[in-house]
Amino acid sequence: MNMRNFSINKFLVLPLALGVLLTSCKRYSSDFGDTNVNPAATTNPILPALLTNVEAGLGGYGAQTRGGLYCQYFSETQYTDASLYSIPQLSFEGEYSGSLMDLQNIINVNTSNNMSQVARILKAYIFSTITDRWGDIPYSKALKGDKTPSFDKQEDVYRGCVKELTEAENAFNTTSSISGDIIYGGDVAKWKKLANTLRLRLAIQVSKRFPSSTGWAATEFRAALADAAGTITTNADNFVVNYPGGNFRSPWFSLYDGRKDFGESDKMVALVGSLGDARQSAFGSSTIGVPYGRVRGFVDPWCQANPNWARILSDANRPQNGSVVLVSAAETHLLRAEAADRGWTTEDMNTLYQAGIAVSHAQWGIAAPGSSYYTQSGVALASPAGTGANISRIAIQQFIAAYPDGLRGWCIWRRTGFPALTPAPDAVNASRQIPRRYTYGTTSYATNTTAVTAAASAIGGDTQDTKVWWDQ
Repeated sequence: MNMRNFSINKFLVLPLALGVLLTSCKRYSSDFGDTNVNPAATTNPILPALLTNVEAGLGGYGAQTRGGLYCQYFSETQYTDASLYSIPQLSFEGEYSGSLMDLQNIINVNTSNNMSQVARILKAYIFSTITDRWGDIPYSKALKGDKTPSFDKQEDVYRGCVKELTEAENAFNTTSSISGDIIYGGDVAKWKKLANTLRLRLAIQVSKRFPSSTGWAATEFRAALADAAGTITTNADNFVVNYPGGNFRSPWFSLYDGRKDFGESDKMVALVGSLGDARQSAFGSSTIGVPYGRVRGFVDPWCQANPNWARILSDANRPQNGSVVLVSAAETHLLRAEAADRGWTTEDMNTLYQAGIAVSHAQWGIAAPGSSYYTQSGVALASPAGTGANISRIAIQQFIAAYPDGLRGWCIWRRTGFPALTPAPDAVNASRQIPRRYTYGTTSYATNTTAVTAAASAIGGDTQDTKVWWDQ
């Protein structure tokens, strides 16, 4: 990939070895009580090691296959349960006991102001991914020593994350260092841009709930956009986890290290192909997409008959020392184009839209498309800005630019309904519809029964079909 940033191998080996003794690898547990251990009980944590360990693990958020299966970026080639919408038995407790607790420990005992602000930004990012998957989650009472924390409404989680990002960005100073930062190498300006860009993302994500140009989402969007620190507008500022290889390999490489369970779906290949989009050369190892949503008895023989089926990402974009992009300049431009179409801003919608597409191509080392790409029927924005009539085209480009980040693709589809997706033909869930959320895991029901039961009742039932708050 043509997307270099600060490399893991500069700081990773020693801090990570130390950090593992203190952090997530030792604290992942089936007991929710362990996930909210009083942070004050932690003695002399090695803060740079904690930060390094958290940052090294962030790539997993951009390489989640389940969300990618739900939004049809990917297909399963053998074990087809997830793509047929079987009920997941997934719990979020490990994320609380691991990365989130590490970040909270940094905030609790750190004397370097800027390291604390980085921890706050990363906490907001991780919490946003958890609530986007499950909906209502423990938030305000979590990480404070409460073994059975209550669940917060998703709206409150979103408002809390936006507040945290805003306050953290404003609290950076020019005097304290950020030791252990393998993402931006302690560059405060880039962390501030990330915080503002995440504010744009979260504001747009709740646009169903706050569509008005005078509503909370639009107001927060404009405030982030107007902030003097700026947003991520070039690929050099992308929020990226770079892997050195060896013991610390890209998750996309590891996906095919001895197994071949996932491929680029025929739906994604068809979407990109319908636009004559050159990014397919980076998105898959071929143009032979794997049939989506079929039982093993169908897809396994198909794969054997078509051995050149498309792996996720081309070989050149899937090395051991590859990268996982979590927030990109392409996303920024396309979010701003959408905001302009919604009438939230007076920015030039078409200029931002085309800039987003061009910088997405550049992210993959591909030349920007010619003028004919932007005027074709599946891409051109035919209606004036401010009408909201261009959302489908903008959303599809957001969806393409987010690939292969499955959670982002699933969020974009749930929020906008684009691209139009047809459920798996061999779906096994009762409704046979694409899931709208994860169900709460068995760990929550076993260790925090009262709180999770109340949360399930409040959202109208703990099912995959129940829409999260921003999706209603």
